[in-house]
Amino acid sequence: MSKRGTTIMATKLLKQTAAASLTAALSLGATNAWAQEGAARTAAAVPHDLSAMGMFLNADGVVKAVILGLLAASVVTWTILLAKGLELRAARGRLQGSLDTLDDAPSLDVAASQLTGEADALALAFARAASAERALSDGLPAEGVKERVVLRLERLEAKARRAIVRGTGVLATIGATAPFVGLFGTVWGIMNSFIGISKTQTTSLAVVAPGIAEALLATATGLVAAIPAVVVYNVFARKVDGYRVLLADVSAGVLRLVSRDLDRAQAGVAQVRSRAAE
Repeated sequence: MSKRGTTIMATKLLKQTAAASLTAALSLGATNAWAQEGAARTAAAVPHDLSAMGMFLNADGVVKAVILGLLAASVVTWTILLAKGLELRAARGRLQGSLDTLDDAPSLDVAASQLTGEADALALAFARAASAERALSDGLPAEGVKERVVLRLERLEAKARRAIVRGTGVLATIGATAPFVGLFGTVWGIMNSFIGISKTQTTSLAVVAPGIAEALLATATGLVAAIPAVVVYNVFARKVDGYRVLLADVSAGVLRLVSRDLDRAQAGVAQVRSRAAE
């Protein structure tokens, strides 16, 4: 091969090598630019604070509303726990004291005269209702009087039971609905995460994880609201059952005094008739 041919071939090889190097450089530059752009989008998509408060602040408006509603429900639960717990404790104590008075009283009139304090208001209402029915049924058969007294006392018991359970139904509602409300917030947050993936055109965990974490925060808040509500509702259900037993005991105590007074009156009438017959 001549010297000139060798030079031409070397020149061609140099040109091909330069073209390949240029192509590789351009490709590498494009790749680096795409990577830098993707990293910038990823950094912009990821919140800097992944604490509970940070996730809440970076959450969607709907998820924020769900979380705030669940937190409000949790506050309602604890408020009912404190208020209704104190009310039940005081009511049980008052009924127990009134029951002791009824057990020691020889007659209904004596019991009514001893039930004078504010703590005895419910038992006094029972005694007054029985006295009123006895006065209205004066001269009628004793069995009919007892039946009518029982009816009056049953109505008072029902009224007292409704008063003591007022507000506890909210606990059942919170316990039943809070998990589903939290689940709604989770579904909404995951939908937003998928929308973010489509906008950034990347499936990087750094992009997906924050949105899912924000969504799961709604579920966690729902459980925080629901679990105490269910527990408190069950505790109150047991305490209300005990209160109903005390109500029944007070009603039975009043009815016992009514029966005793009626039997005493009948015995007095029998003695008068016996003396008149003599």
